Amino acid sequence: MASDDLIAKLKAALGDAGVLTGKDAEEKAQGGWSKLGVPAAVLRPASTEEVSKALKLCHAAGEGVVPWGGKTGLVEGGEAEGHIALSLERMNKIEEIDTLGGTMSVQAGCVLQAVCEAAEAKGLLFPLDLGARGSATIGGNISTNAGGNRVIRYGMTRDLVLGLEVVLADGTVMSSMNKLIKNNAGYDLKQMFIGSEGTLGVVTRAVLRVRPKPVSQDTGFVAVESFDQLPKFLRHMERALGGTLSAFEVMWEDFYKLVTMEPAKGKPIVPHGHPYYVLVESMGGDQEADSARFEAAMMEALEAGEISDAVIAKSQAERDAMWALRDDVGQVVHTYPMFTFDVSLKIADMESYIADVKKGLAAKWPDSSLMVFGHLGDGNLHVIPGRFPDAGPETRHGVEAVVYGRLRDRQGSVSAEHGIGLEKRPYLDWSRSAEEVALMRMLKRTLDPKNILNPGKVLEPLPQAKAAE
Repeated sequence: MASDDLIAKLKAALGDAGVLTGKDAEEKAQGGWSKLGVPAAVLRPASTEEVSKALKLCHAAGEGVVPWGGKTGLVEGGEAEGHIALSLERMNKIEEIDTLGGTMSVQAGCVLQAVCEAAEAKGLLFPLDLGARGSATIGGNISTNAGGNRVIRYGMTRDLVLGLEVVLADGTVMSSMNKLIKNNAGYDLKQMFIGSEGTLGVVTRAVLRVRPKPVSQDTGFVAVESFDQLPKFLRHMERALGGTLSAFEVMWEDFYKLVTMEPAKGKPIVPHGHPYYVLVESMGGDQEADSARFEAAMMEALEAGEISDAVIAKSQAERDAMWALRDDVGQVVHTYPMFTFDVSLKIADMESYIADVKKGLAAKWPDSSLMVFGHLGDGNLHVIPGRFPDAGPETRHGVEAVVYGRLRDRQGSVSAEHGIGLEKRPYLDWSRSAEEVALMRMLKRTLDPKNILNPGKVLEPLPQAKAAE
């Protein structure tokens, strides 16, 4: 627990508005998507300089600091029980948009949706898109290397970041607000911090890469009769659309039924009764020509037997209705008690993996359900088993053994886009080699020898004697 002396020093450095304690701190911890605990204090710095001052004080005191973004993480990466939480909500400005250079400079507390809307107002596109867009912050997106719906075309968050400003554990400010696409002058240090979940440094500002806003958008919803037709349809659309494919979202039948039957508000786009459904979208530069190409590609797939039914959106309302089904993930609460998993594996292994998970769950919990959907084009599936007798630790561990065990056999990843946090920490070495984990530990010890930055996340704590070596 942070000492009264440290809290007093932090208030002197950040002002009373910059430090919340007691009930105010407890209330600020409410509303997260996973457990945040009750922090000893919540810091609200208004500048990189104030972040530096705060970390310098906490470093001297050996006090743990847990960075918070929009609190939308799903792996308990923001759990701050008894520690000091660091919220960048006051550092939320868009500093510059360079339309000629195709860059945007922003503070880390800026909400993703605000960044996207600011780019759009200038005729540009920041392509990161995910369900938490209205709450998630750029700093949080960077710290978890967020993925989302357009990875198949634009890549993960790390592919959209050109430069960073980061405050290290001891308060040192490393400012590398690079605006160049090509810069091979030594190590690309920003990559150490992207996806490190706030364990190596606190991101305070970023230079993002933006693209010209597409002027065409075509969306279709199709039914597919067998899994082996899915990758064939994917590759067909990639070839036929000439690089404009921007989304390829697959829903297994049970999930499609869940979001198109009461109490859900969604209605079926194509009839029930098919094992797989795909939302496919392209974004290009000529609406008339692109729509004709999209329709022709869909017709060719239908004639080739790659798909069995298809609907193409003819208006923005129809497009929104299609995406609403994919985004209506909240319907999984009707399968509670349930657990959510975010995994990645080769497309060729997906069908057998899901079959093995179903079999493993049914053997122990015959009445359980399994909802599956995800960004199949980039190898990412969201797997949500539910309808268990309870959501206790023993049940959770049993379910994890089934979901992750079948994944481990196929050299998949226990985290495709949500990070490790606390929840997946015991399984990190199921997806990373001993040598990789050892190097992660070396980086952590080098950059944060006192282990104050998001302590205990990602890596299992070292025994005290070894940590001091």
